[in-house]
Amino acid sequence: MEPTFKTLSHLVDIQDQLSKMEPIFHHPEYGDSREALEQMTDESFWEVGASGRRYSRKYIIDTVLQRQLDAYEENWQAQDFYCQEIAQDNYLLTYTLHQSTRVTRRSTLWRRTSSGWKIVYHQGTVVT
Repeated sequence: MEPTFKTLSHLVDIQDQLSKMEPIFHHPEYGDSREALEQMTDESFWEVGASGRRYSRKYIIDTVLQRQLDAYEENWQAQDFYCQEIAQDNYLLTYTLHQSTRVTRRSTLWRRTSSGWKIVYHQGTVVT
């Protein structure tokens, strides 16, 4: 029933770069300050959470910064990465995220810019 995805060979390097930053906002080495998080997100960034709610860039950044103040440990496993170029310098990265007993399908739209990678959009969908 499920399709099989294989990233085209000329996109494997891009997939490798992007997959190291996923799940987004869960790698302090890529964004541990408001300035860093703003740098990694496009000004038009928004997200659809697993709940179906839509979240603004400001809300997500505020939430990530608050979460970083709380001590917590994550044992998450991301797998099945697939990368597609959807327009010049714009890439859709999809993957499956295992969070203990919760499984979600994730999609992130990334844009390559002169200042580095920018996240344009993100969505998580719970697998039932």
